[in-house]
Amino acid sequence: MKPANGTGDQHQTGTGKQARKPAPATPETSAEEPVDERLAGIEPRLVEMIRNEIMHKVDHITWDSIAGLEHAKSSIKEIVVWPMLRPDLFTGLRGPPKGLLLFGPPGTGKTMIGKCIASQARATFFSISASSLTSKWVGEGEKMVRALFAVARCSQPSVIFIDEIDSLLTQRTDGEVEASRRIKTEFLVQFDGAGTSSTDRILVIGATNRPQEIDEAARRRLLKRLYIPLPDAPARATIVRTLLGGMAHSLTDAEIAWVCERTDGYSGSDMDGLCREAAIGPIRAIADILNVSTSDVRPITRADFADALLQVRASVSAQDLEGYLEWNRQYGSLSVKAP
Repeated sequence: MKPANGTGDQHQTGTGKQARKPAPATPETSAEEPVDERLAGIEPRLVEMIRNEIMHKVDHITWDSIAGLEHAKSSIKEIVVWPMLRPDLFTGLRGPPKGLLLFGPPGTGKTMIGKCIASQARATFFSISASSLTSKWVGEGEKMVRALFAVARCSQPSVIFIDEIDSLLTQRTDGEVEASRRIKTEFLVQFDGAGTSSTDRILVIGATNRPQEIDEAARRRLLKRLYIPLPDAPARATIVRTLLGGMAHSLTDAEIAWVCERTDGYSGSDMDGLCREAAIGPIRAIADILNVSTSDVRPITRADFADALLQVRASVSAQDLEGYLEWNRQYGSLSVKAP
């Protein structure tokens, strides 16, 4: 019995010594890793999930990489780039808006503009989708939204880019799911509610193909609403030259102009698909593809584009375009004349 008691005493004594050792180091640990008071009440698990949405490595995209859209690029520079380069100049009435909406037909470069902002802006860039903020657990979605803005405030200046924002901030109705309604309400409160600060340097950028479905309260908070139209003929020519830059081709400027004349109404994505289809033309002409040398592949010609035009058509209808123009006339920040 005595050995057992002695062993137990030793075990208790050793455990006590081990418990007392980390005690003096606790203040040092908290001093090395201070917890921001803006994260108080936010679960560390949610904070870590939001920090995983920060884009640390993005493709290097410059404004010149985006063909056309001069009105959108100049406005975005005023809203995003200049205030981050010279925050001392953009104060008071010159303070940048907290919300920017990019709307227009699909395939016109809205997401690419977001990537360019991530590449060029000197800010913490969050790329958010509806799936990032939703959960099967009741109440989890609102906590994720609160954590998103809390982490963004701790990482100012911050840019929150939400692709397909209409899927997250659709109009609130009486018959919708309660969990979805609470997420929207929490987002609007965190975006611009009673608890937000006017000095916060957080910009929310939303991209959508369906601006008419966005809730009116969210539309009010997205102060700048820029219409991203289909590329015009010079922009389409720039897209063709850029895409053909790394390929062997024999197209002259006149032939590129010929292609642009026949692609009126094509989006940037449609032009990409057209060039890809034309690039397959020389491969189709090869009889023995297994034994051919890359140097023997003929260059892309105008005939390849003529064949591609039979395969790739415009994906945006005239009726859809009129709907975008009408919404832009009512709510857009810049007027765009109908083509």
